Amino acid sequence: MCINVSVKTLQRWDREGILKAKRTPTNRRYYTYDQYLEFKGLKNNVDGKIVIYTRVSTNNQKDDLINQIEFLKDFANAKGIIVDEVIKDIGSGLNYNRKISILHVFSCRIYGLRKYKKKIKEDKEIAKSIQDGDIPNRRTEKED
Repeated sequence: MCINVSVKTLQRWDREGILKAKRTPTNRRYYTYDQYLEFKGLKNNVDGKIVIYTRVSTNNQKDDLINQIEFLKDFANAKGIIVDEVIKDIGSGLNYNRKISILHVFSCRIYGLRKYKKKIKEDKEIAKSIQDGDIPNRRTEKED
């Protein structure tokens, strides 16, 4: 938050009532964020709703969801913000009705299997599935 004016200008504006400063108990000037927004012309007179949105991927992460909510509420309270509503979301965040999303999910899963490459080679059942064409083999696909 910077308005790029000197201290002398702020003092003058305070005296003239252009941008009235608030005072600490030791008589030092300070300005609130609302004053800054109003000065910049960004203050909207329409009252909005303060909403916290929290999300985890699975039901197993409910504890993480609760921690997120508490953290965000504490943060808002520390900033003097009153939270009107908390939205909790549990899910992958992907739209499975879109073909690209489904493709992305499965390509990521296949890509994630790379770390198990050695174990997969040693597993005879998986090796047979790859030979039979049940599981795509990236090498044979690239050679085609």
